[in-house]
Amino acid sequence: MKITVTEIEAQSRAALLNHGAGATQAAAVANAVARAEALGNVICGLYYLESYCTQLSSGRVNGTVTPEVSRPRPGAILADAKYGFAQPAFAAGLPEAVAAGLENGVVSLAVAHAHTCTSLGYFTEQIAAAGLIGIGFTNASPVVAPPGGNKRVIGTNPIAMTVPGDDGPAMHFDFSTSAVALGKITMAKTAGEPIPLGWAVDENGAPTTDPDAALKGALVSAGGYKGWGFGLMAELLAAGMTGSVNSLDVAGLKVAAGKPHDLGQFYILMDPGTYHDGFADRFVRIAEAVTAQEGARIPGADRHVMTEVDVPDALWDLVCELGN
Repeated sequence: MKITVTEIEAQSRAALLNHGAGATQAAAVANAVARAEALGNVICGLYYLESYCTQLSSGRVNGTVTPEVSRPRPGAILADAKYGFAQPAFAAGLPEAVAAGLENGVVSLAVAHAHTCTSLGYFTEQIAAAGLIGIGFTNASPVVAPPGGNKRVIGTNPIAMTVPGDDGPAMHFDFSTSAVALGKITMAKTAGEPIPLGWAVDENGAPTTDPDAALKGALVSAGGYKGWGFGLMAELLAAGMTGSVNSLDVAGLKVAAGKPHDLGQFYILMDPGTYHDGFADRFVRIAEAVTAQEGARIPGADRHVMTEVDVPDALWDLVCELGN
């Protein structure tokens, strides 16, 4: 059925409140859910809401904690989520990070001890909305094996980057460093469909098209060793720089109960005018060369923000049930 994004946000907020989230926390997470749906990112939208609610009830995520923001160095902001949601922790740290970025030219924002942030690009686009270039990294529960291996070591470990433009992002990308997001494999299993070769390996390390075998085995990195390197970079920044846990130490992100996720996100904020005033000219030079080629585009250039989206009947019934 067709559901407005406004209604999605309202129903998501009601569900979170009904399961123990505070008003501020529920609003922040519901906004992220609605934004994901508006951009067609269904894996990070309503698909996650039941898990949020279940883990609120079990105590795996603290839905009422107030994040603590500190500034250990002039160009470094730390937002401690205290085992709560990532969205309110980021929101708490962003104003000081933006101010520090404008003051210093470059600043880092570490979000520590947080629940999964789900869509990393949701955060970098907020950095760009403040006029700064935003680059983000995070880790997740282990699902990716090293090239040539079959044991899970790191998460899908996405990287996102958003470049500010005159009327919204001039460039925006958000992708996992694995060949595919784990959710696409679970969705294929639910639908009874095979997956393409190159997404995953089975328990013996052999490539597979069977989503069930893939879920028992491991995902592989995008681009082999190249993607593996980017995944390790995200791991070291998200866990090492924030003091949060390694992917190896996180149970499945949707497991109902257990230890908090305790994940980290690491963001770099840069003022494009720090060294000279020609950043926009350099970007336009590249953009024009790309768009001059039929079928080519700058990442994020064709993003369409919807105000109404298709939601499966069963999923919407569940959302409404969660809020009652």
